[in-house]
Amino acid sequence: MKWGRAAGFAALFSFAGAPVAVAQDVNLTSHDGQIEITGDLLGFDGEFYRVDTVYGELTVDGSGVICSGPGCPNLENYVARLTFSGAPVVGRVLMPALIEAFAIRNDFEVRRDNLQDGQFLYALMARDSDALLAEFTFHLTNTDEGFADLLANEADVVMAVREVRPEEVVRARERGLGDLTAQGRSRVIALDALVPVVAPDNPVQEITPLQLSQVLAGQISNWRNLGGVDAPIDLHVRDQVSGLGQATFDQLLVPVEQGLRDDVYRHTSNLALTEAVTNGPFSLGVTSRSEPGDSRELALSGACGFALKASRTAMKTEDYPLTAPLFLYFPALRLPKIGREFVNYLNDPSAQLVIRRAGFVDQNPEEIAVNVQGDRFANAIAQAGKDVDLAELQRMVQALTPLQRLTTTFRFEAGSSRLDAQSRSNVLQLAHAMESGAYDARRLVFVGFSDGEGGAAANRDIAMRRAETVRQAVETAAETADLSGIGLETHAFGEAMPMACDDSAWGRQVNRRVEVWVR
Repeated sequence: MKWGRAAGFAALFSFAGAPVAVAQDVNLTSHDGQIEITGDLLGFDGEFYRVDTVYGELTVDGSGVICSGPGCPNLENYVARLTFSGAPVVGRVLMPALIEAFAIRNDFEVRRDNLQDGQFLYALMARDSDALLAEFTFHLTNTDEGFADLLANEADVVMAVREVRPEEVVRARERGLGDLTAQGRSRVIALDALVPVVAPDNPVQEITPLQLSQVLAGQISNWRNLGGVDAPIDLHVRDQVSGLGQATFDQLLVPVEQGLRDDVYRHTSNLALTEAVTNGPFSLGVTSRSEPGDSRELALSGACGFALKASRTAMKTEDYPLTAPLFLYFPALRLPKIGREFVNYLNDPSAQLVIRRAGFVDQNPEEIAVNVQGDRFANAIAQAGKDVDLAELQRMVQALTPLQRLTTTFRFEAGSSRLDAQSRSNVLQLAHAMESGAYDARRLVFVGFSDGEGGAAANRDIAMRRAETVRQAVETAAETADLSGIGLETHAFGEAMPMACDDSAWGRQVNRRVEVWVR
């Protein structure tokens, strides 16, 4: 290998391109013949070569070199190929809908080819010439298998119903895939939720999160303990290797430090679960809001009178405590150009509309007028006491009634000052909107709330610190926004407007939040 000025055109990043099944020799020579790089071709994305040399991996701009050797790709008929692997709830309906909309937007022809074992491929072609531009292949397995495929270099993108596990993060670093927890390595593309479901004719209408956890743990086993008939509860959950099954365990059993009861029916698909629950008069299941089948959702309630179903608004604001974001995870590798364009398209308002029509909850911020939030203010009055007096309620009402609430809400991980996954995505969404000018000449007010544990003054202080933390995070992310044209403020009202009961970890988690109000 002739080194010379090789660093002058070796990029400082890697990429995921058309996979190279067996690394083959290539020789990259600059146009003036002064620089030559020899090694094994690891990948090509239509623009850059990735080559394994005696000096390590180099990423080289293809426009600056001539490639010779058995491993050189066909530059004229390059096809971008990406493999998506993981959760069927993401890949079965949502991703195909987004790919087809992306193709229409870019005037591509699109063709779906069904492969073996329920897998499929989308081919994107130029409309004027029918030239094949890209192939997106989908392996519908589960979240665990999606990360395993990524680590084994058998997938480029993971479709996940949970966040990456610490052990997966470590293994990804060891394999040179970067930090999967870093900004840019994952994206929340839509919102789903865990919902308790029963047969349509079951008389029970609601259940508390604690009761649901106790059913899962076997501490409640009869419907009479939930206000139903005297009959045993037949429990149905997803299999433990699925992202939904793992999210059920993480969100409902980990907080109470319990394990799943032994006599439970496990299912390999949401369809099988909901069919079993629908046909079982004494069945209770936990499934995804996007695939309820013919079963009936139970509202999540609390001893203090609150009750919520997984509505679009409740999920966007995370007022519903069992919201489950759907993720795409990317390694620290450069995607082919058409892959990057597709990922960027996911932020477009038209893509958010596709997400909504596919039966999931999008992340486009919505404004909620004060006059449709009467229940929230009524609950604030009902829960007021010696720590939240009339003067404090009046202060809150005076500050908020001229404004409208955004569905963009920020919450923190349990026992942590770190924003949860949905909220980290909200930071980027709000920052992007500010950069685009959506809030120019408007006021954005970050309003902190707390749970009811501790004194009122201390809770207001905590809520204010959280509001200021979120505001700073959004300002930092909005790098190109003209903040001088946006009125940014912070307020805090502590425990004055609870969204759930403080008698459970879920209720306290829901109450600890930073809302965004706008005028």
